[in-house]
Amino acid sequence: MLAGTIGERNLWRCEALDRAARYISAQLTNAGYAPQVQTFDVAKIPVSNVEATLTGTDRPSEIVVIGAHYDSVSSCPGANDNGTGVAAVLELARRFSQRPQSRTLRFVAFVNEEPPFFRTPDMGSVVYATAAKGRGDRITAMLALETMGYYSDERGSQQYPAEIAAHYPDVGDFIGFVANNASEHLLLASQQAFEARTRFPLQSLAAPDEVAGVGWSDHWAFWQVGYAAMMVTDTAPFRYPWYHTADDTPDKVDYDKLADVVDGLEAVIEALAREIANPSSLIPNL
Repeated sequence: MLAGTIGERNLWRCEALDRAARYISAQLTNAGYAPQVQTFDVAKIPVSNVEATLTGTDRPSEIVVIGAHYDSVSSCPGANDNGTGVAAVLELARRFSQRPQSRTLRFVAFVNEEPPFFRTPDMGSVVYATAAKGRGDRITAMLALETMGYYSDERGSQQYPAEIAAHYPDVGDFIGFVANNASEHLLLASQQAFEARTRFPLQSLAAPDEVAGVGWSDHWAFWQVGYAAMMVTDTAPFRYPWYHTADDTPDKVDYDKLADVVDGLEAVIEALAREIANPSSLIPNL
């Protein structure tokens, strides 16, 4: 729907961007939620983050955010980047809709992740995370689902930044968990839960934001205000040949493998939402 029917969606295609937001809201409504929008103006055009909340049973003030951006870069239909992430958020929201967890779950579709808004005050996740921090929300973990649908079994299909290339395989058949050093505990807990549920190949990295790609999605916005956050990704431009091009179309997505990843992420969310002895340990710099 996002890439094949709606297509390019951003501030320069604002009708398509609004149609995407309404589609996401309708899907969340159909799953049993009462979605809310966080609307703000960019260049006098209203844009919105879309959020659905499942209130926790025992620790409702502690929150796990599962998010993905729904906009696409200019001249790109954005099937893998980031229709796959949005599809995963919607499917995970559906799976949990009748299964409240100990902690509150928030499923969020962010606007304006792509350039020229990336790492600016107009980035949807920056607006969201800043508002959450201002309210004093206790976000114990945030997962950014980013470009998750392309895999290859060919040698040489996977690239990396030079400083880490020697430590990882050159076959792009895995999903990546990526965090900064302050969120390493979140990454390790998520890796353990994922690997307990599925044998799908996983590689993980906790590294400074200065390493190329480590902060290239909405999790970065949460780091800026002191929340633990990580990215789930197929590594995007380090693997995907059609990254940010007109050929990022639905036929490039491996839907079976994307579904396997979502199965593993279901277990990750269950683990992050469970009561633990020291939940403050998941909140760096607080």
